[in-house]
Amino acid sequence: MADTVLRNGLDAQGYIAREGALGRVPRAFRPVVAVARDRLLDVFGARMDSAYLYGSIPRGTARVGRSDLDLLVVLREEPAEADREAARELDAGLDKEFPQIDGVGTLLCSRAQVLSDLETYDLGWFLACLCTPLLGEDLAEYLPRYRPDSLLARETNGDLALLLPRWRKRIAEAGDTDEARQPLVRFMSRRLVRTGFTLVMPRWNGWTSDLAEMAEAFGAYYPARAAQMRAAAVRGYEPVGDAQALRSYVDDLGPWLAEEYARVHGVKAPRPDQSGQAGAGGG
Repeated sequence: MADTVLRNGLDAQGYIAREGALGRVPRAFRPVVAVARDRLLDVFGARMDSAYLYGSIPRGTARVGRSDLDLLVVLREEPAEADREAARELDAGLDKEFPQIDGVGTLLCSRAQVLSDLETYDLGWFLACLCTPLLGEDLAEYLPRYRPDSLLARETNGDLALLLPRWRKRIAEAGDTDEARQPLVRFMSRRLVRTGFTLVMPRWNGWTSDLAEMAEAFGAYYPARAAQMRAAAVRGYEPVGDAQALRSYVDDLGPWLAEEYARVHGVKAPRPDQSGQAGAGGG
């Protein structure tokens, strides 16, 4: 029906439509998802409130041998270090067993955190709009519907200035090889493109998780920086260990973007641990 057609990732009422579905998981990745589901139950059992997929696999855009498996696990209580260690072991086991994935990342949080007022427009939005239910109760039922407005922009990615010093430290501590720098290029490229997109999201009036589309949307409003953002989008999909690119991220594009973001949308509300949480699309 015409009123269910999505434009720019919005539903007929102008709210961000939830992306991803188990039915969109590509055939090659279905065994991975099935085993991950069983192992989450084995590892966390009754302590787990719910679990979700996010990223390219539930969106149906994953590439065999290139895409990672992204999981969000919501526990009934605050995660302990033993839970984090169990998640790391689960990630390593799945990554080793299934060659069709290139890495596994499991985010842990508590039910209280997801449903807290502080996280409503960050982690809550992330769960409600970017995560696909896999196990347990879907906590999106307790969260509001979301529009692509300035409040959402501020609370998802309004913490870039806080992250840049940490990025500089990670770059300095990384080995001086392309292999060591490649994961940093991938991570930072994706975060910068998503931040650039959410900077213009209220004007663009929509949502997308496609990095190339994000970069194009950004470039329409900031043409002087468009080429940099398009290049970052390419590196987000096809990362190379480019030391010059990393320097440009923390010395030029990143500081400019953080300043412009604060000017347009303000700064994200401080978190107790200042970790920045999931961000738009899980960073």
